[in-house]
Amino acid sequence: MTTVRMDQLSWVEYARRVREESPVVFLPCGATEQHGPHLPLGTDALLASALCEDVAARLAGLVAPALSYGYKSQPKCGGGQHFCGTTSLDGQTLSALVRDAVREFARHGVTRLVLVDGHYENQWFVSEGIQLALRELGDGHPLRVMRLEHWDFCTPATLEAVFPDGFPGFALEHAAVIETSLMLHYLPQLVRLELIPDDGPAEFPPYDIYPTRTEWVPPSGVLSSARGSTAEKGARMAADICEGIVAAVRQEFCR
Repeated sequence: MTTVRMDQLSWVEYARRVREESPVVFLPCGATEQHGPHLPLGTDALLASALCEDVAARLAGLVAPALSYGYKSQPKCGGGQHFCGTTSLDGQTLSALVRDAVREFARHGVTRLVLVDGHYENQWFVSEGIQLALRELGDGHPLRVMRLEHWDFCTPATLEAVFPDGFPGFALEHAAVIETSLMLHYLPQLVRLELIPDDGPAEFPPYDIYPTRTEWVPPSGVLSSARGSTAEKGARMAADICEGIVAAVRQEFCR
């Protein structure tokens, strides 16, 4: 079976596929960030990559190696920068990294590029990088770019089923049921269910303080309980997400 992973192709085969098939290329964007004691540091990039591979297989697309460093972890959505292992970029650095990557895909001849973000804090810096690249490429360049956050494709019906006691919101879902269930679906060997802490949901005031008040954040780094996570919930959410991304890509790029 032909692989969807760009990094498993020779440059010759990659060039042929870009030239002859004009595939949609997916660029996962993640982070290296604490995800509690039960999930790996690479969760954001691992999940974005896995979802991209599922989507690309349905669209005859290609998946580029993930951008695995993200913008600084924030207390209210990632626990903050004080955890060992969290390894972050300045916003300007991330935007420049995205700009350069987009520009390189344009040089390869890619005309349809989808950046799939798996790290909450990345959003506007990824957008800035895309816009800087397109400005450099100039008006009339054939490259079109889509940016999305994969969790936005979970339907209300699925969220209601996954959270029968109420959905705490995507920001507080850091290292909680959504990410843990998706990891149980895609990479169960990396999940330590027995280490899920009892922390959460975290309670934050409606403002930020600098330097960061680290005492606001549960010591485990988990902002809402991951208890109740299952591979079945992960499979349901993955189906939603993949179907939604496939539909969006077909709507924008395959008409």
